[in-house]
Amino acid sequence: MAARVAASFCFMFGKSASGTYNLIHTSMEQEIACHSRSGAVTLRAESIPFSDFPGQSRLFIDYQRDPLSLKKYYPQAVSNQSEIAALVPGVLANHKADRNILADALAEINIKFGAGHKTLRNIESLRSSDTVAVVTGQQAGLFSGPLYTIYKAMSAIRQAEKLREQGISAVPVFWVATEDHDFEEVSKTYVVDREGSLYESKTEPSHCYENLPVGYVKLDKTIKDGIDDLIAALAPTEFTSEVRQLIEDSWRPDEYFGDAFGKLLTHLLGDYGLIILCPLHPKLKQLAAPIYVNAIRRSAEIVDALRKRSDELVSDGYTAQVLVGEDYFPLFWQAENDTRNALKRTEAGTYRKKDGSREFTLDELAEIAEKEPGRFSPSVVLRSVVQDYILPTVCYFGGAAEIAYFAQSGEVYRLLDRTPTLILHRQSFTFVESKHGKTLAKYGLTLPQLFEGFEQLLPEIVEKYLNADSARVFAEVEEAVNTQLNRLDQDLSQIDATLAENLAKRRRKIIYHIGALRNKFHNVQVRKDAVIRQQIEGVFTALLPHRHLQERAINITYFLDRFGLNFIDWIYNAVDLDDRSHRVIRL
Repeated sequence: MAARVAASFCFMFGKSASGTYNLIHTSMEQEIACHSRSGAVTLRAESIPFSDFPGQSRLFIDYQRDPLSLKKYYPQAVSNQSEIAALVPGVLANHKADRNILADALAEINIKFGAGHKTLRNIESLRSSDTVAVVTGQQAGLFSGPLYTIYKAMSAIRQAEKLREQGISAVPVFWVATEDHDFEEVSKTYVVDREGSLYESKTEPSHCYENLPVGYVKLDKTIKDGIDDLIAALAPTEFTSEVRQLIEDSWRPDEYFGDAFGKLLTHLLGDYGLIILCPLHPKLKQLAAPIYVNAIRRSAEIVDALRKRSDELVSDGYTAQVLVGEDYFPLFWQAENDTRNALKRTEAGTYRKKDGSREFTLDELAEIAEKEPGRFSPSVVLRSVVQDYILPTVCYFGGAAEIAYFAQSGEVYRLLDRTPTLILHRQSFTFVESKHGKTLAKYGLTLPQLFEGFEQLLPEIVEKYLNADSARVFAEVEEAVNTQLNRLDQDLSQIDATLAENLAKRRRKIIYHIGALRNKFHNVQVRKDAVIRQQIEGVFTALLPHRHLQERAINITYFLDRFGLNFIDWIYNAVDLDDRSHRVIRL
């Protein structure tokens, strides 16, 4: 299938002898034939700066635009991908954790998840002192969570490949945040259903209670109903049964939530050699013990440094991602019932569980951390330090919020005698199916414009494309009314100022009523054409669910159902590590 492509850049997929799909950059306005396992498809890509989207933090935008200008907060920042290799010697020299214990733990985790030979080979390479890790991570989400989870993993996979092309032994690692206890956040995910509406899939296992880490949440028989409902919501395709099987092989009753996530991620990305890391593993806790002890003993210094860094950020016009109080403590306590409990510093200098049920001295906490490191888990500002103590991390791929965290956690690295890790923004995509692409083109809409909202864009759509003649009449009436009111205002002002003031009040009412009638006209016009309304609402649902980018809500099962495992290949090939923009990929 050939098609004319008009985009900032475009690519096609060609199948190699090995069966993989390679990205071929093409020039603009070039006809290309794009092939996938399920048939011919044309893909086009357009880059959109994050500054074009509302709600982006200034710190994130500045870091994306010029990382070197923020060396104060990101000491390891690089201007381009080719500079990452220069960081490797320092990473290797600074990594002291026992690689054999690390590899043993990772092997146990990944074998349990059904890892293939590429992943196991990568784990073995970590035993060597010359191997570095390209790391990313995310909470364990239902059925893999939002799409950006996959984009994070692919970013790490492609960066590890780039380093290997430069002669550096590098492996991709995905840190599953199984210690996190916000189950409500990860217990639901979304797909576009067969009617074009947003469908919420949710699980509520009985073995779940407040402050329980998601890695300890056990699925029950209700997960089967959840899978049935999800599959029923999806439009049936030739890939539907395959999608069901993928999910059912991982998400089973009596399976732990974190393990189910790890198994599905392995099924989807294992062919690329991705290593899954679950920090709850006892051997990894053992490796983390020294950094826990150090963090405990220097906890007061950490609090002071974080507060000063927050003040610096605010002084420079940014916002501190983490608010640190004087009673802050950088570790959580794991209770006997597996719940995760915050520790707070008291006025007496001791540390107490948030519920007040237990109190410790600093020495007691340090001793426990040394002997029973499984009793602890790191806070958000300490987590990355623990990660990069255990792993020989050369860089970490995160989202905008994580980039903001790193601006503060850099101080924790410094206090614990660690070198802050380079953080890079993950790849970011919106995939646009053909039907939605046609609607965008028909009404002259762009992805950033959608953030204005359906109701705000409706008038423009109606007046430009649905009933331009009537819209023109409204505009002419408004102009004529304003002209005559201006003339009247001049006359009344000469007679009596109070008359002019009274006119001003009535003018607002007149214009308001004309505007209200105009809005009713817009709504009636759209209601008259249900197909048009459905098309536009479908675009909003698929591309901007909940007024967020697609990647923050939609689950990959939707696209797997539409395109099969081809979609994984398309993501892989769409990755461009030199592009810091959001990329719209047209299918």
